[in-house]
Amino acid sequence: MDGQFGARGFEGAAPIPTGEMPARTPARPIGAVLEIAGSSSAVMFDPVEIEALLSSTDAAIANSGQVGSQIKMRVGSTWLIANVRALKLDASGDRIIAQVDFLGEGDEERLTGKLYKFRRGVTRYPTPGCPVFPVTTADLKQIYAADDRAHIEIGNVYPTKDIRAALYIDAMLGKHFALLGSTGTGKSTSAALILHRICELAPQGHIVMIDPHGEYSAAFKTNGALYDVSNLQMPYWLMNFEEHCEVFLTTEGSARQVDADILARCLLLAKSKNRLAQEVGKLTVDAPIPYLLSDLTQILQLEMGKMDKATDTAPFLRLRGKIDEIKADPRYTFMFSGMLVADTMQQFLARVFRLPGDGKPISIIDVSGVPSEITSVVVAVLSRMVFDFAIWSRGEAKRPVLLVCEEAHRYVPNERNADGSSVGRILSRIAKEGRKYGVSLGLITQRPSDLAEGVLSQCGTILAMRLNNERDQAFVKAAMPEGARGFLDSIPALRNRECIAVGEGVATPIRLLFDSLEPNKRPASEDPRFSELWKETGGEDQMLERTIKRWRSQGK
Repeated sequence: MDGQFGARGFEGAAPIPTGEMPARTPARPIGAVLEIAGSSSAVMFDPVEIEALLSSTDAAIANSGQVGSQIKMRVGSTWLIANVRALKLDASGDRIIAQVDFLGEGDEERLTGKLYKFRRGVTRYPTPGCPVFPVTTADLKQIYAADDRAHIEIGNVYPTKDIRAALYIDAMLGKHFALLGSTGTGKSTSAALILHRICELAPQGHIVMIDPHGEYSAAFKTNGALYDVSNLQMPYWLMNFEEHCEVFLTTEGSARQVDADILARCLLLAKSKNRLAQEVGKLTVDAPIPYLLSDLTQILQLEMGKMDKATDTAPFLRLRGKIDEIKADPRYTFMFSGMLVADTMQQFLARVFRLPGDGKPISIIDVSGVPSEITSVVVAVLSRMVFDFAIWSRGEAKRPVLLVCEEAHRYVPNERNADGSSVGRILSRIAKEGRKYGVSLGLITQRPSDLAEGVLSQCGTILAMRLNNERDQAFVKAAMPEGARGFLDSIPALRNRECIAVGEGVATPIRLLFDSLEPNKRPASEDPRFSELWKETGGEDQMLERTIKRWRSQGK
């Protein structure tokens, strides 16, 4: 076997000019190129050489030849770097055939043979028989070294302990990003880590985070502006007509269209009563002009009086009843309070978009206390305000905004779960067009397969943590670039806090372990320790009393 497939056999497979190889080859070959086919090719490994590497003190060398590891091969004066995607024994049973994906290339230092100036993409491919070498930690440092572009460091490159993994901020935010992972993989803490690092890099930034579970307020107490139903004060008149319909209309089919026509006519009349309407000129039903809910019900009453038959009054009664119900419901006061009639649009945008940031560049919008029937409308209004602000502020000094959406599959569902809500449409539009206007989208979800088709593929950078569901894994693989397939096969085997980062935001696909975050910067999303908590007792009567009081008053 040695004569046929040993290290000397590989050296013989692709002769290198005498006098050059001993000085420039950093290690014995561990295999040879078997087949070249574009981005994906095949390599033949020597099992004896692979086994010999396991005792190496260099973690990168010891890992060579395994699925997810990197190897290198020389073509002229450049080193090609490839990632091992799959392994199998050949028909004879004594050779290992590896499927590899090329990641990029770097120049070779003439005297030492070291790799430097790594870049993504391949200009020249090797020929079959070309010797294959293990990648060293020194090589990995060059491959993953952050260049002089603005970047944040978020963890260590696997399997090393000291090579830092960096995300390029402009490339990551310019083309959107997604953080995916099953429940319990450390997804929320990793999201908080990335956002903390961005805030440290850009203390005058503009970040809006939609937090559906109230987890992130605990993580950003010192460097974030925290909003919930008690202090959000989002004026109802900021809604466009589509969002008004979602809140005020209760019917379906042809009756809904009748109700919508009546609402549009009455809404336009109510808005035209404001002096701002005279300044606008040609008023539309979508214009964010303040109006009184009492004016709207009054106009509905007047219009109803013009009807000839009693049956024609049903739509007016439905609309008026729904508006009165919302006005009387204390859960809606954060949005439909009579105190929110004044023209506070400028102050609202300044508060929520952090204009100026005042050292607190992130707004955490906790929507956990918002009534479930209008949660999607509240998220739609906030998302649309970000997009509309970007459109209408063209020509002004640029103030890009990052919109981060936790549990994104709830708001941008796929066709199977689609509910036709306005929030899905606006977030899909931001995913497709936001880049042109300086709006960046960050999606965090545990069920990528439940996301709308096309939205994930619009994300230029994907950070995939462990995904247990096969459908989710397949969905992510379909959205990933070709060269990252070898990394993706390891998604089900990732440990907690590990992820595969691919796309525009990284120099090359990386498997990394996120840094641990200080306890005071972590979101309140830790799993309960049943074994500990079930040992505690006492004070249950008072606890139930307080809980029921909050329950009945709906948190007020």
